[in-house]
Amino acid sequence: CTFVTPGEPQVVLGKDKAFTYDYVFDMDSTQDTIYANCTEKLIEGCFEGYNATIFAYGQTGSGKTYTMGTGFDVTIPDEELGIIPRAVSHLYKGIEQRRQAAADQGRPVPEFKISAQFLELYNEEVLDLFDTTRDMEMRKQKSHVKIHEDASGSIYTVGLTTRTVSSETEMMQCLKLGALSRTTASTQMNVQSSRSHAIFTIHICQVRVCAPAEDVSTVLNTSNRDHISTVEEFETLTAKFHFVDLAGSERLKRTGATGDRAKEGISINCGLLALGNVISALGDRSKRSTHVPYRDSKLTRLLQDSLGGNSRTVMIACTSPSDQDFMETLNTLKYANRARNIKNKVVVNQDKASQQISALRTEIARLQVELMEYRTGKRMVGEDGLESISDMFHENSMLQIENNNLRMRVKAMQEAIDAQGARLTQLLSEQANQVLSRAGEGSEEIGNMIQNYIKEIEDLRAKLLESEAVNENLRRNLTRASSRPPFYGTSGSFSPALLGPDPSQETSDIIEIAKKDLEKLKRKEKKKKKRMELIIQSLTFDCFPQETSDREEGDGEEDEEDIEEEEMDAEESSDESDSDLDEKEDFQADLANITCEIAIKQKLIDELENSQRRLHTLKQQYEQKLMMLQCKIKDTQLERDRVLHNMGSVESCSEDKTKRIKAEYEKKLGVMNKELQKLQAAQKEHARLLKNQSQYEKQLKKLQLDLAEMKKTKVRLMKQMKEQQEKSRMAESRRNREIATLKKDQRKQEHQLKLLEAQKRQQELILRRKTEEVKYSPQFCLYYTSNVLYHRRTVGVYSTRVARGKWQCLERRVSDIIMQRMTISNMETDMNRLLKQREELTRRRDKISRKRERLLAEEPEVEKDVQSLNEELESLLANIDYINDSISDCQANIMQMEEAKEEGDAVDISAVISSCTLAEARFLLDHFMSMSINKGLQAAQKESQIKVLEGRLKQTEINSATQNQLLFHMLKEKAEFNPELDALLGNALSSSGNRLPAGGQKRVPEPSPLFRRKTYDKGQALTDKAKAKEITQNLLIVDFLTCIRGVINPVPVSKSSRSSSLQCVHIAEGHSKAVLCVDSTDDLLFTGSKDRTCKVWNLVTGQEIMSLGGHPNNVVSVRYSSSLVFTVSTSYIKVWDIRDSAKCIRTLTSSGLVNPGDTCAASTNRTVTIPAGENQVNQIFLNPSGTVLYAAAGNSVRVWDLRRFVCTGKLMGHLGPVMCLTVDQTGNGQDLVITGSKDHYIKVLHEIQPSENFEYHSSEVKP
Repeated sequence: CTFVTPGEPQVVLGKDKAFTYDYVFDMDSTQDTIYANCTEKLIEGCFEGYNATIFAYGQTGSGKTYTMGTGFDVTIPDEELGIIPRAVSHLYKGIEQRRQAAADQGRPVPEFKISAQFLELYNEEVLDLFDTTRDMEMRKQKSHVKIHEDASGSIYTVGLTTRTVSSETEMMQCLKLGALSRTTASTQMNVQSSRSHAIFTIHICQVRVCAPAEDVSTVLNTSNRDHISTVEEFETLTAKFHFVDLAGSERLKRTGATGDRAKEGISINCGLLALGNVISALGDRSKRSTHVPYRDSKLTRLLQDSLGGNSRTVMIACTSPSDQDFMETLNTLKYANRARNIKNKVVVNQDKASQQISALRTEIARLQVELMEYRTGKRMVGEDGLESISDMFHENSMLQIENNNLRMRVKAMQEAIDAQGARLTQLLSEQANQVLSRAGEGSEEIGNMIQNYIKEIEDLRAKLLESEAVNENLRRNLTRASSRPPFYGTSGSFSPALLGPDPSQETSDIIEIAKKDLEKLKRKEKKKKKRMELIIQSLTFDCFPQETSDREEGDGEEDEEDIEEEEMDAEESSDESDSDLDEKEDFQADLANITCEIAIKQKLIDELENSQRRLHTLKQQYEQKLMMLQCKIKDTQLERDRVLHNMGSVESCSEDKTKRIKAEYEKKLGVMNKELQKLQAAQKEHARLLKNQSQYEKQLKKLQLDLAEMKKTKVRLMKQMKEQQEKSRMAESRRNREIATLKKDQRKQEHQLKLLEAQKRQQELILRRKTEEVKYSPQFCLYYTSNVLYHRRTVGVYSTRVARGKWQCLERRVSDIIMQRMTISNMETDMNRLLKQREELTRRRDKISRKRERLLAEEPEVEKDVQSLNEELESLLANIDYINDSISDCQANIMQMEEAKEEGDAVDISAVISSCTLAEARFLLDHFMSMSINKGLQAAQKESQIKVLEGRLKQTEINSATQNQLLFHMLKEKAEFNPELDALLGNALSSSGNRLPAGGQKRVPEPSPLFRRKTYDKGQALTDKAKAKEITQNLLIVDFLTCIRGVINPVPVSKSSRSSSLQCVHIAEGHSKAVLCVDSTDDLLFTGSKDRTCKVWNLVTGQEIMSLGGHPNNVVSVRYSSSLVFTVSTSYIKVWDIRDSAKCIRTLTSSGLVNPGDTCAASTNRTVTIPAGENQVNQIFLNPSGTVLYAAAGNSVRVWDLRRFVCTGKLMGHLGPVMCLTVDQTGNGQDLVITGSKDHYIKVLHEIQPSENFEYHSSEVKP
């Protein structure tokens, strides 16, 4: 009846009732998974000083003890150990890990003290399970254990044995000892059922070094931290862990408990009820302001810390998936759902000294931070004594932020400048290398050297620019300082001479020297550039003295222009310094700035000197390189002259030799031309291949791009498909939810309608009662005087009116609760009846399956018996499926009633009662007393009526059994002389034996007065008088037998009847009451009557063959087909096999069930009522082939397959009950069902095939 939603912490009960929790574990979940999710974090919290509680709740036999691990089965494997053994192992492993970690870090090892307590709550008495002197008799005595509450609200017990344990083995030994002492017993639902609530408590006391506060460590200076680190402080943490194994809630009618077991069950249920009330008061938002009844039970008193107190609590709700435990599962899930709303306030359990030290440490950290803020100027105290944050702090913060941003920008710009410089150096070096390569003098070494030179030149240029900027700044500051007027008078004026021996003159000299050096460096740099260009030109071209001299003259002119530009810059800078004379700043600050900048300038000058020395070194290297190149040029010229000289000498040789050399050269030239052509062809082929390769690469890239695009398109389409599927799924789920919501709303409306009808009836009763009170009120008013009467009447009318309104509200609520509980009780009864039927059918199915397997194993050739068993199995399976559907419907109805009960609980009885005044409370109490007396009187009257009816029923059964016994003995004695009577007697006994009540079969019948005749000896002579008496009795019995059998007598034809179209020729006489239905064949006649019998007539002999009895009421319809007779009475259809004897082989019900044998034989009296869930069967009809039976029951037609005796479906279409029907077949073999109903319609229903799923089409027949 339950299933878990995959991937969600949700359990669904019935069809659509879902409950959501923090964790949900299915039946295939392991103990390790449950422990890791529920308990592991609680154990870790105990090491930090937090209390914890975990308890298991559920019905008896649902697995609470197995989950908690207190059963201690010897054969249980390690992977199936419960929560408590795993928690104990985890606890001691955590202790060992913490000790090892402290030892590795050089800290003091923490000290742990572990103790345990184990108690059980048996019949509301707290018993110590560690007490070895306790015996079974002491359980019935009053316990000496007391429950107390300390000043902080924590619960503790006095009188329990506390055992100190130091290892995991000792803890498990204590747990086993207590578990073996726990009270257990056997019930009908559980072989080993816990008969008490058990609580196993572990107390943990830990002494460890206090962790230093982070605020203090960040604020205190180094000396204070070193001082504090030498003084170690300790803290004491305590925690307790409750493992609660609750006894299961149980019903006495299911457990079959009696005596002590019943008392234990009542005590268990009382404790769980009190626990449920506490959970409701804590978890229900509307009841949180009310009193929490912790003292209603010792169980809730012991768990007061765990429920709404200082504890981290986990509740494990154990449920059963069986249909038989549906109500218990529902109550457990509702119980857990309320517990989920409880909110606990958890604090660390720390000793007072540690708490005080921690508070003082926190206060010191706060004061240190505040003191630091005063020192840094963040805080300040105003004139009015109020603290405030200084504006300087805000300004400083803003400037710091701006400084950081500017620093980041400078860093980024510097990186960009470095990158551009490197790029510029690279470009210049590449340009120089290209020039050298075109001249044929390029090499890698020369290129690297040129690149290094260019890089160094750029670095020097950057430093030069920086030096110029510093120099310019110094010049401006100096000018501004020298032109600033004195700040003081004549007597106290400030003189620059005070700073030293003429610092301004020294500064100006240094600046002039620096300027001269800078000019020299500029000129050297220009000369260096010119020399570099000359070297490059000399490497590239031959000697061009004219151009070189012109270029040198141009360079000289450029130097003069540079000097003029520098002078103009100096003039502009002096103008700028003159424009800055108007600035008035502090002289001392300017002087300090000047001094600092002069020092910086001195450093820059030193660096420039170093750079000059490096330039000199580079100049020497360049000159050496130039000399080497000049030497190389000379050598080349000499080699040229030598070649020209050799060529002149060659001309003087003979012409023959010249021709030979020329021919050789031409030959070599031709060979080289051919090779050149080949190389050109190869070059073309290579170019073509490169072109094709580029095309191939382009095509490949294009294909790769197409493939990537296609993949993206595929992914996009897949996403779209998934989105479309998700949308369709969501739409379908939304439609299903809407359908479920509509069904739920419909059920609510139906329930509300029923409630309104009940309220209407109740209001009518109240109105009638008020009318009667008004009738008698004038007589009551005669006893009072006019003044007092008026005063009391005015006050009484008001209070009575309000009180009556409250009484009506409470009365309606009580009536609603009674109706809801009656409805739920009836539904539970129906569900239990269906469960019993399913259990019985399941046993029969298993029995037939074993019989079938045995037949197949012993006699494989017996196919007929196996076929019949297969048909019976199919029938049983169909019945089981139908019962399962009915059980599901019952569960859904129960869930609906529970939801309506929760939603309809708008009237809070406790709130109404608490708002009553004393007079209203008396009024309500009087009415409650009157209602209780009336209800008790009605219940007593009903009980007396039930007893009277039970007595009458018992007397009737006794009388019927006595009459049947007398008739049996009389017929048995006379059957010896009449073989036909003997056969009829056997048939009658077989049919009447089925109708005997269960109680009558067990009673030993008294011997008949005629039985003593069988004890006479055969040789004994009878007198004439005795013979005559016996003959007379024989004649009477034969006449009696001939009277009870029916006969068909001919009717003489009168003259008046000859002219009519129909003539009565025979009359069948035999029924004691009116005949309601007939059916016939060529030689047989079947009649059903109000005398609750169906008679079978032989039309050939005109005699009654047999009588089919045992019907609960009138036989309203009868049909015959192939040795089977179908009779209808109330909601039952009996199937009779008349081949050998009148035997009922099946009983069909209007709800679709198939029962073997005659289920109505036990009812000897006429039954008027119809069982719940059934309808009156008005008529039955067979199709022409005799394979399908149609039964009109209620407003539908039930369809039965007679080959398997299975209900295959039902035809619907009428609004009123179907009273009559007939069946015909169309040309293609389909059944045509024509029905007439009380809704004034005749409809034709077309059915496709009996063996398939039914589909029908209805059409109305109009006159």
